[in-house]
Amino acid sequence: MISNMQHTINDTVTISDIGLHSGEIITMKLIPAAENHGIIFIRSDITDGDNVIPALWNNVVDTKLCTVIGNKSGAVVGTIEHLMSALRGLGVDNLTIEIDGAEVPAMDGSAMPFVEAIEEVGLKTQSLPKRAIKVLKGISVENNGTYVHLTPDSKSSFAGEIEFEHGDIGYQRFETQLLNGNFKHDIASARTFGFFHEAQWLRSQGLGLGGSLDNAIILNDDGVMNSEGLRFENEFIRHKLLDAIGDLYLAGGQVLGLYDGIKAGHSMNNAILHELFSCDDNWEYIDLPISQTKSKQTLLEGDLVFA
Repeated sequence: MISNMQHTINDTVTISDIGLHSGEIITMKLIPAAENHGIIFIRSDITDGDNVIPALWNNVVDTKLCTVIGNKSGAVVGTIEHLMSALRGLGVDNLTIEIDGAEVPAMDGSAMPFVEAIEEVGLKTQSLPKRAIKVLKGISVENNGTYVHLTPDSKSSFAGEIEFEHGDIGYQRFETQLLNGNFKHDIASARTFGFFHEAQWLRSQGLGLGGSLDNAIILNDDGVMNSEGLRFENEFIRHKLLDAIGDLYLAGGQVLGLYDGIKAGHSMNNAILHELFSCDDNWEYIDLPISQTKSKQTLLEGDLVFA
């Protein structure tokens, strides 16, 4: 078993890439942080007001195209879900994220570039145990045929299903648990996806200006337009779970429970957190048990028992 102590990263990581919607190059710094700091974004380009935005469920201000967090002064950061998913998958508890724009860099449309960048510097074990949010009873949210169920589980488990009329997607279901490196192997490289006609409409609205076949799976009537094809046969549902893992990490810690999303997206993922925290009977904080530490190399793979 591996230590369930809190973790940050060993050194600062700098990442630059195009923003999916703005089309502008954005630079982001991942900076080590102390115990119980949590995940906090700082808009380094904002110098005349409050530029600090904790990555928490009750700071979510928009979920239409991605997950956007903001503060009372109007500072926002969007498209945070892939980065948050990588942090959850690797077991990073404490981090300051300085970013000079309003959205996280798109990278290749998955969480893998963030995983690899963090693995280059490695994780630092800290002096306090991880604090998790334990689900105590089953809860659900529903809206227009989409559902999210959250039920008690001794681990962090994620399941979901989608169904599209497009022949390259159809019906897909996938389930995984966040332990033994499953996140990196099963989830991290799954890319975001969309349809060509949707991409055209977004551009007409001044959105999706940085979107391309380099950072998304694009489908048209003939099939997948990306020349390299898919990374998994069911890459679409795997990416939906990647999003859910990132969105649920906005709980402020690991959620110990079974997430099951039926045709769910960012809005429903945030709604289930609002439902979870609406009643103290639904959840409780627990400190994860401290266990023996494995090698640094294993930690670099995010192979945390409760991760």
